Amino acid sequence: MPRSAARPAARTLPSPDMLAEGAGAPPCSSDDLIELLFFAYRDFVGDPDRILAEYGFGRAHHRVLHFVDRYPGLTIAELLDILRITKQSLNRVLKDLIEQGYIAQKTGTSDRRQRLLYCTQTGAALAGDLTRVQTRRLTRALAAPAAAASPENFLLAMIEPDERAAVSRLMARRGQQGAA
Repeated sequence: MPRSAARPAARTLPSPDMLAEGAGAPPCSSDDLIELLFFAYRDFVGDPDRILAEYGFGRAHHRVLHFVDRYPGLTIAELLDILRITKQSLNRVLKDLIEQGYIAQKTGTSDRRQRLLYCTQTGAALAGDLTRVQTRRLTRALAAPAAAASPENFLLAMIEPDERAAVSRLMARRGQQGAA
């Protein structure tokens, strides 16, 4: 049996108005949750992406800045373990951030082969700006009256408010196609 035939029919998501009023909804399928997570993630990272673009940086730069800012003195090996990327990928991003003055690198005190990473003042300020826009989105989503009612309501609240109706329509369309 093809996977699409075994998939449960999608149900209608709460409308953006229902979300604002705190109305709950029956549980979503796992496919619906995955789709909502995609849209929520798109908007969650879209906020800092716009800021990073002004600097010529991308998401990899954001991740490095985030963890170096949160854990001053992080080693290259620790950062590689956190990010799960290749040393070559990290070196390219780190080179950009170091050359442009966002991250400083110091030799380890107990092991001189270690390179310890620190955000400069400029790097910490940029990391703070990126965190603030994401914190605003999370705070807004958590404050939505229906967000605590279900995971799908929280994820829908993470999506840009003027995009929620389009996402709901798209997902409802898939549900209607499955019922046909």
